[in-house]
Amino acid sequence: MSLFAVTREAGPGWTNGKGAFEQPAVNDHAAFMNSLADEGFLLFAGPVAGSEHDRIRVLLIAEAASEADIKGRLADDPWARTQRLVTTSVEAWNLLVGAERLGRGELSSAPRPASVPSPWFAT
Repeated sequence: MSLFAVTREAGPGWTNGKGAFEQPAVNDHAAFMNSLADEGFLLFAGPVAGSEHDRIRVLLIAEAASEADIKGRLADDPWARTQRLVTTSVEAWNLLVGAERLGRGELSSAPRPASVPSPWFAT
């Protein structure tokens, strides 16, 4: 399993002039996202500060086998089906600082460059 940084933005189905919590099917979207977190698929998720009041931008940190897995799982989001939210990027992410806070030992298989202090890499 790998970590991915995922960005999503308001899509063509977004109701302009309304914030995230005023959008249709907000409770269905929230229940879906919470279920992904409960399964351990989503580690962190939330709007970029302030964007929830207009056309939202969201950052997710997900753990999955592949980019295709992430896109497939997020396609089931009620807001994705109505294009209220669209996924704009999915990128593999190397966690360098804070892995121990997640209770994870070695997350990065990348060798540590000599110029980078060892706490920055899970070893």
